[in-house]
Amino acid sequence: MTVNDSTSALLLKGLDGSNPLGFLAAVGTLQVVTEANLSANWRVSWKEQGGHWSPVLLGDVALTADSLIELLMPALIEKKDAFEFADDLTINCEEFRKVAQSAFNAADLRDRHYADFIAAFGCDILPISAKDPRIQDTALRTMSGAGHQHFIGSMRELVESTNSDHLRASLFEPWQYSDSKPSLRWDPLDDRRYALRWEAPSGDPVRTMRGANRLAVEALPLFPTAPRERHLHTTGFSQRRGEGLLFSWPIWEGTLSIEIVRSLISFPELQKPLPDRKSLLALGVVEIYRSQRITRDKYRNFTPAVPV
Repeated sequence: MTVNDSTSALLLKGLDGSNPLGFLAAVGTLQVVTEANLSANWRVSWKEQGGHWSPVLLGDVALTADSLIELLMPALIEKKDAFEFADDLTINCEEFRKVAQSAFNAADLRDRHYADFIAAFGCDILPISAKDPRIQDTALRTMSGAGHQHFIGSMRELVESTNSDHLRASLFEPWQYSDSKPSLRWDPLDDRRYALRWEAPSGDPVRTMRGANRLAVEALPLFPTAPRERHLHTTGFSQRRGEGLLFSWPIWEGTLSIEIVRSLISFPELQKPLPDRKSLLALGVVEIYRSQRITRDKYRNFTPAVPV
């Protein structure tokens, strides 16, 4: 697909914008290619096809499935500094402050990857309580070591185990869920409660899309955390009485760069119970999806998203 003489466009038809994992993988892809080749003027738009919204990646370079994967793979392998300080975010404020200071010292105008991840993971000034010195952390955290499922450890494992075939299957093919763990539990299909399955899930191996999970990790810097009164707020989330914690995200029709996407994700109107569609349409937003984060036993999951 060609937009003009200098810009080419590539439909990432494997990604579904109504799936939290699909949306995170889409913006994570944009984040990675932008950092890998800033001069290519990367943007993303969305196209309705096959009954769902799929992202279209645009850049001022020749763009094919092969060339995109060749660009993504080395960048994804190199990006591991933010996942080495712990297996989980069950870390006290004093320890996390040292990690944050180290990330701050390592940041510069060309590379703030580590620092942006730390800002997304949590905050060192807000403990869980007066008696619990651990940090309050991101609303995107779905596990903390129970059942040998580790939030940051899984990211580290994804860096080490994701290959080009995983990326191709996630970006360009119907999802077959043929990969083994790790899964970050951002896909509603990761909700494996007994009541939702034909057989008891305890002996049923986890099946996921490894490439989508790896790309979605890179979206985390677009969802920083920040203190709000005595609680930590995560960009893109709202707490509502009777509904719990809700994750809302936009689908847009324009071609947006990573910085514009970052701004749009944080737009307050998206978090309202009934967003003003007219004002959002003026910004190019054509759909809004919302998913509830739920906690069952020791795990967190996201429900299937619905249009708002």
